[in-house]
Amino acid sequence: MNCSYNQAMANSPSDRAGKTAGFWNKPLKRITARSLVKALGVYSLLVISLISILVFSSDAQAYERAMIKMALGLILFWVMIGGTLMYRFRDQLRDIVLKIPLPWWLKFPVFCTFLALLEEVVTVTMTNLAPVLGSAVGEAFITASANYLHTVLFHSVIVFVPMFLVWTVLLRFFDFPATQVFLLFGLTGSIAEMSMSPTNILGGFWFFVYGLMIYLPVYALPKDRGAKPPRWWAYFLGVGAPLLAPILLLPITPLLRYLWEVMDPVFFVDSAWD
Repeated sequence: MNCSYNQAMANSPSDRAGKTAGFWNKPLKRITARSLVKALGVYSLLVISLISILVFSSDAQAYERAMIKMALGLILFWVMIGGTLMYRFRDQLRDIVLKIPLPWWLKFPVFCTFLALLEEVVTVTMTNLAPVLGSAVGEAFITASANYLHTVLFHSVIVFVPMFLVWTVLLRFFDFPATQVFLLFGLTGSIAEMSMSPTNILGGFWFFVYGLMIYLPVYALPKDRGAKPPRWWAYFLGVGAPLLAPILLLPITPLLRYLWEVMDPVFFVDSAWD
């Protein structure tokens, strides 16, 4: 009797539903921020390799080949070498940052800005290497200008700083793990790059370009700052709020406009300051 009863219960709809849920829960539990980063890395490697092979084996223009080489240089020096060093020495660097006698909410955006400026050193260098890569400066480029100061002051880092300030506020209230912020800011950067070219999202490597600007500063945050675990809606806020952050530049727009006129920068693309 008991055997028959147990058998009937095992075949009941509720029991089958439980088994189905358990079947799907197991792989879902394996999906972590770290596993997503690894999957993005594999995907990016495959896509970038395929694009490079297609371009270099075709009759593509010289400037197209040069731009692919610039992108590969960015991936090599910033993502692969830079990212590896950040990850390898993350604990030592965190200890150094924590010992700096300044409040975390000041160190965090400054640290992010420093890394963004460092990333732009790589990109502007690649743009200026156009003649070495088989093209001419201005024909092949991955930055808006070949001038570093013009690029960071009027086009790139100037826009990133308000985003870092928004994340400073978010991290005051929510204790996001560093790997999750890496993915969230990487998604924000990918969306921003899509506004210039929708195909930019296909490469996947923009997650790493942007994510590495913020991963280490988040990792170096003190744990006793009073932040709580993020709610589900905080993740949407983490992606969307930084996209609206450049509005914070409005108060200094007259100063930037004055500097634009004084410095008279030469851009390879259309600019909002023109």
